[in-house]
Amino acid sequence: MQLARKIPFDDPEVLNYVRIAYTISQVVVLGVYYYVSLAVKRKNDQTVLKYVEPSQPMSAEPGQLVTTTYRDYDLSETSKLLRSAYMGIAMMGVMHFYFKFTQPLFIQSLMTLKTVYDAKPVQIYLFGKEATGDLKRPFKSASMFGGAATGPASDAAAIAEAEKRVGKKEE
Repeated sequence: MQLARKIPFDDPEVLNYVRIAYTISQVVVLGVYYYVSLAVKRKNDQTVLKYVEPSQPMSAEPGQLVTTTYRDYDLSETSKLLRSAYMGIAMMGVMHFYFKFTQPLFIQSLMTLKTVYDAKPVQIYLFGKEATGDLKRPFKSASMFGGAATGPASDAAAIAEAEKRVGKKEE
């Protein structure tokens, strides 16, 4: 942020360089996500994954049981990351071309690269890390308020209870 304040964005040449840097970083991000999706498809891990999807906030309904494969789960997570990147590009387009903000171009060109580096499918398929600990599927997401990580429940008790509920509904 401090560095972005010192950049003379009113100079057209500097602004063009910042635009180019932003465009290159977005192309790199989209390319990495495309490569990760290809790596997921190439690996084709058909290991079954069961978890209980958390219920919506302020809802009385319990979470839904989800049965999928590692391949399908990783592809859906990569798809979420890709949608997030597209939304960021759209928001930045509106902020820059409609509202004429220039500092966010510089900041987002760096932040998107950090986001890609921290993405769990990228850690597994691009950097070759083992899917254990924090990278264990289903992925937990960090809490917005700094608390414990939240996400789908994958413990045996939660899965067994969800299977009982599904069994009762079918009868």
